[in-house]
Amino acid sequence: MSIVIKPVITEKMTAMGEKLNRYGFIVQRKANKLQIKKAVEELYGVQVQGVNTMVTPGKAKTRYTKSGFISGQTSARKKAIVTLKEGETIDFYSNI
Repeated sequence: MSIVIKPVITEKMTAMGEKLNRYGFIVQRKANKLQIKKAVEELYGVQVQGVNTMVTPGKAKTRYTKSGFISGQTSARKKAIVTLKEGETIDFYSNI
């Protein structure tokens, strides 16, 4: 199974990619920074300068339906913000 699950494509991350050369990814919870760096370099063919990680906890969600309240929880996930070296870019839309 791959370390990198999927890229984070939002307005904020797109702006960071254009201005600061930083890209976001959802990664496996047990992956460390060195594994993430190696996986991104192999997957996209770029040189990584630094990796920052964060774990976002799951949130309790409740909604009202015909049968009453349904409560659940979103899953916790780990995000990695990867900084690339000068001149390197990742194009997520090239495969579309």
